[in-house]
Amino acid sequence: MSAKGNYELLCLENPLLDIQGVGDEKLLEKYGLKANDAILADPEKHMGLYEDLIQNYKAVLIAGGAAQNTARGAQYILPSESVLYIGCVGKDKYGETLENICKEAGVKTEYLYDEKTPTGRCGVVITGHNRSLCTDLAAANNYKLEHLKQDHIWKQVENAKVYYVGGFHLTVCVPAIKALAEEAASKDKPFILNLSAPFIAQFFKDPLDEVLPYVDILIGNETEAAAFAESHNIDTKDVKKIAEAIANGPKKNTQRPRTVVFTQGTDPTIAVTAQEGGKADVKEVPVHAIGEEKINDTNGAGDAFAGGFVAGIVQGKPLEKAIDMGQWLAKLSIQELGPSFPQPKQTYSS
Repeated sequence: MSAKGNYELLCLENPLLDIQGVGDEKLLEKYGLKANDAILADPEKHMGLYEDLIQNYKAVLIAGGAAQNTARGAQYILPSESVLYIGCVGKDKYGETLENICKEAGVKTEYLYDEKTPTGRCGVVITGHNRSLCTDLAAANNYKLEHLKQDHIWKQVENAKVYYVGGFHLTVCVPAIKALAEEAASKDKPFILNLSAPFIAQFFKDPLDEVLPYVDILIGNETEAAAFAESHNIDTKDVKKIAEAIANGPKKNTQRPRTVVFTQGTDPTIAVTAQEGGKADVKEVPVHAIGEEKINDTNGAGDAFAGGFVAGIVQGKPLEKAIDMGQWLAKLSIQELGPSFPQPKQTYSS
């Protein structure tokens, strides 16, 4: 590839500021949170969490929003000017912070600015190697298709070669996701969706099912796979069989067989690609081992995996190599604070 990219990768989702602190059982209990989960904040119940983290748990502010993390991760590997990220932020200092962090990472942002609503935030409670995410979407919830369809932005959509959408956006603006998905299907370009969290398959099944026929590559983890199976009456707990059922589901662009990639923590990553006659090709890729003592923070590990993986897809790498790139970047990320990557920049090696 040339020294510079041409914004081949376009990512869409919910830009958030992570407010991350090391908590304890007491804090989780106080706000009714599970140790390893991701939920949307309840206005009645969770609004005190953010200030609580800042005042009492030495919280740090980090750029978040799953697909924004993934965009930064992919740009870490790809040549400069390879990644464009779209979402909605408030016209405030937190929005500015996000923009600056993306700029430093080399990610181009095309934000919709909401004049009336503050930038979204995510309370991140770290307990041991677990992380609990509680998101107040705020401005991120106000993304609109009209922004995407503006001439100067739609030209960039048409220019992109690979589309990546975080599943959390299924709660925000399905028409924007479908516009990207239809563009991808009509031009035979890869459309990648991340399941993002168990609650997406559980409570946003209809929008997920509306988008799924367009999905060329679906990414998730073992708990998201289980939630998908349960909400879609797939009667098995076997991650490979769940992936097989999804891979062989209905598809708009029949020129590309669907691939489903499920990570399983320290267990091998499963990749299942649909084949003719309802069969499937199953691959298992081992993770990059790392000593417990080196793990600093698992917040954003899945986003980092997606970043490395999607970078591999942009570069036209074979599936197993792209997965290995994801494992490599996730391993780097969990040694840092929050969803971030070591500087000076490291170069991928298998």
